[in-house]
Amino acid sequence: MNRTDRLYALVEELRAVAPRPRSSRWLAAHFEVSVRTVERDLSALQQAGVPIFATPGRGGGYALDAGMTLPPLNFTAAEALAVALALERAGRIPFGGAARSAMQKLVGAMSGPEAAAARGHADRVRLMSAPGDAPERLPASLEQAVLAGELVELTYTDGGGRTSTRVVEPVGIVGNDRAWYLVGWCRLRDAPRSFRADRITQVRPTGRRAPARPFDVVAAGLPSSVRPIGLAGRDS
Repeated sequence: MNRTDRLYALVEELRAVAPRPRSSRWLAAHFEVSVRTVERDLSALQQAGVPIFATPGRGGGYALDAGMTLPPLNFTAAEALAVALALERAGRIPFGGAARSAMQKLVGAMSGPEAAAARGHADRVRLMSAPGDAPERLPASLEQAVLAGELVELTYTDGGGRTSTRVVEPVGIVGNDRAWYLVGWCRLRDAPRSFRADRITQVRPTGRRAPARPFDVVAAGLPSSVRPIGLAGRDS
């Protein structure tokens, strides 16, 4: 794990157990680094404004301000298990790292008995998989480009084996259980295109904003079976 990932994971670990503290020794063992490294990382996070405070004495350690955590959730053990199972069943989905941290936050915000029951239930449900049966995920830089509306330069090999470099306006992501695709406006072809994740060999962010294009316009040629994801409570 590189330092950036470890810093993020440290915050999520402290968030999951807040307001209880974690000792630097426990964190060092958990992340397989030295105590000195953990304390240096925690200091860097504090200097960056993350509300981590130290509690002295026996049983003390480092804790995240409770105001940065979720309030107790009334998820049942079965509901948490269903969410965890859906995430595992989805394979290498886009924003997979965010999904895992969201699951950690969910369990951390559940009541103690329900969280313990959810972990117990999870040990009774297993998935069978074979090597290579999960679709290739989109590069993280492309995921962020879609969210930020940033132009990217792709090196792409099409189905006929032809490789090209092109600037693309990322508009959205489409996928099934076989492959994930970036949907965008290709400036090389001056037309909408879909780019399969396992054929993208290089991604170079440009730092330039792409013009806003409605997803339904760019994706007009996609099959009618393509449907939006559901978010309960979103505006109708």
